[in-house]
Amino acid sequence: MKFYKSFTLSLFTLLFITTAFSSVNAQKKGDNFGIGVMLGEPTGISIKKWTGDITAFDLGAAWSLGGKNEALHLHSDFLLHKWFQDNENLAFYYGIGGRVILDDDAHAGIRFPLGLNYVFENAPFDFFLEAVPIFDLTPDTEFAGNGAIGMRFYF
Repeated sequence: MKFYKSFTLSLFTLLFITTAFSSVNAQKKGDNFGIGVMLGEPTGISIKKWTGDITAFDLGAAWSLGGKNEALHLHSDFLLHKWFQDNENLAFYYGIGGRVILDDDAHAGIRFPLGLNYVFENAPFDFFLEAVPIFDLTPDTEFAGNGAIGMRFYF
């Protein structure tokens, strides 16, 4: 079980560092760094850093408002985007990442985000909707899930 904790925390740390220090490239329809809010389970702050036209990293710091995990959630994901041909501002995205829940019985797991991202053409905002299956590795191996709707402002 210690291996899973170390592996998951190492994965989360690697994704966080890569996100924070990755090269600067333009977002498909705007600037490359956005910060905003996500509402759902959990609810909190969402950060997205575009690294190319189809790749991005996201970070989340959020609080669970219900269920057994009423605690601080931290996550980071690597995302790939598939832009729709008939609406170039809308993309389906998917990826992989890690999450940690900080409470008395800390959880760590692997995330598999799936979602839709709409980038406004003439404003520095995006809108997203996502569902995230999660495979928790600690303290027990089990499946979980998160979901959110949100908006970010780009600098």
